[in-house]
Amino acid sequence: MYCYDALSIGIYETLRFGLFSAEVPALIYYSHITAVVVAAVLSLFIILNNRTLPARILFVMTVLFGLLSIIDILLWTQIDSRIIMFLWSWWPFLFVTICLLSLYFLYTFTAKKDVGFMTKLVSGLGLLAALFLSVSDLSLQSFDLYNCNAVEGFWAWNAFYGTSFILFLFAIGYGIRAVLRARDKSDRKQAIFATVGTACFLFFFTAAAYVATIANLLGSEPEIFELEQYGYFGMTIFIAFLTYIIVQYHAFNLGLVAAQALVIALIIIIGSQLTFVRTLTNQVLTGVALVLTGTLGVVLIRSVKREIEQRKRIEKLARELEKANDRQVILIHFISHQIKGFVSKSRNIFSMLLEGDYGPVAPETRPILEEGLRSDTQGVNTIQEILNASNIKSGKVTYNMQPFDLKMLIDEIAGALRENAEKKGLVYKIETGTEPLTITGDQAQLVNAFKNLIDNSIKYTPSGEVAVSLTKQDGTVRFEVKDTGVGITQEDMLCLFTEGGHGKESAKVNVESTGFGLYIVKSIIEAHKGRVWAESEGAGKGSRFIVELPG
Repeated sequence: MYCYDALSIGIYETLRFGLFSAEVPALIYYSHITAVVVAAVLSLFIILNNRTLPARILFVMTVLFGLLSIIDILLWTQIDSRIIMFLWSWWPFLFVTICLLSLYFLYTFTAKKDVGFMTKLVSGLGLLAALFLSVSDLSLQSFDLYNCNAVEGFWAWNAFYGTSFILFLFAIGYGIRAVLRARDKSDRKQAIFATVGTACFLFFFTAAAYVATIANLLGSEPEIFELEQYGYFGMTIFIAFLTYIIVQYHAFNLGLVAAQALVIALIIIIGSQLTFVRTLTNQVLTGVALVLTGTLGVVLIRSVKREIEQRKRIEKLARELEKANDRQVILIHFISHQIKGFVSKSRNIFSMLLEGDYGPVAPETRPILEEGLRSDTQGVNTIQEILNASNIKSGKVTYNMQPFDLKMLIDEIAGALRENAEKKGLVYKIETGTEPLTITGDQAQLVNAFKNLIDNSIKYTPSGEVAVSLTKQDGTVRFEVKDTGVGITQEDMLCLFTEGGHGKESAKVNVESTGFGLYIVKSIIEAHKGRVWAESEGAGKGSRFIVELPG
């Protein structure tokens, strides 16, 4: 009933508080207490300040991990075979449960939602099977009083570790998927750190325990079981990654709390060593380490506090700036609408006068009326361009997607702009083929985009040629307008397709440009799941604008 080997008896006779003995390898206490204290302190701080599902899972996971650690220490310190067999029978079930919870935490933390009902059902049935297997004779077959070890069932324990290894692979696979699907850079980095932390925990926790089990099955010496203790440091690694995520990315809406929890945990861990060390030198060194940890901890907490306060001020300023920008957009929209109404009326008056609605126009008056009509038309177009850019930026633009013939549309747009090109003496070519090219899109919006590209090529080509082409290849429709105009420098290329972007050379040719035209084009094309870009060999060497749309 009782173990009678010298090591077990020596441990039991020097036992204090049922857990502590100088005969037990110090590594066991350091590995278990370090991991338990760090995990418990951080999870407690999190659950007290944040009651989200990942926080609750982490809390339950650390409670079970602490229970498992206490069981493991008791397995080293007890000599009653009944107590050992009872505790040992629960160890594999708790082990599998903790591994499953770590994967559950990773999913809820990165996906920001709970798993489905079927996943919970399958997991629950799996844990139920693990529980029955854990307490059955298949798990623990007998007890060896001489070596004070339970005789483990080979297939049962391999099933436990096989399950944990599968969970390890699932964690890596899901983590990679979460990283690839992350919405932004911050979420991507959080997913990376959470995955690495979880994978490290599962790997160390499983590998070290498996080595100890194989050693037990082979009848190895008790010292080999010290290898298992290194696996508990996997929890410390996991908590380290989690702490970094909290401090750096404000996970769980914590920052300062995480730093405080980490410092307190370190002080408790180092302070607990005073109960193990026996020599005066070690006690002095431990005391010095405790003081230094406390001092540096205070510095760390103050530094994190300053950083958080500064970040909050920046975020507040960013929100205020965003509100100011929104108000500015509304104001610009209102003013532009009003001015557009006035200029439109003025343009209509010039138009009616030129058409003779108020009587014949004197020859000497016609040029000034034509200039007024041209200027007001340009003014209306400019205002409309600003309004379109404002609507795109505020997300007010809607698209009516319908099938239509893009070839016919390009022919109409390019044909309407032929007169402008011929007035400048340009060679003007239109090559759209003979077959219809049907795509799905908003015809009115695409008219604005293609008209802008062709019109720009005509405007920025003082002499030479403008060529418009339309082709289809491998399910992609390709529009291209090529000119021999002013060209685009590498510096100006960076300004293209940006809001209000102006190139130096283009501004010299067209002083009335708003800089919103290509920004609008890019927004429209991307809304149609296409792409647009420009190519040029440099200033004075012409340019080429290309649009590709799904066909």
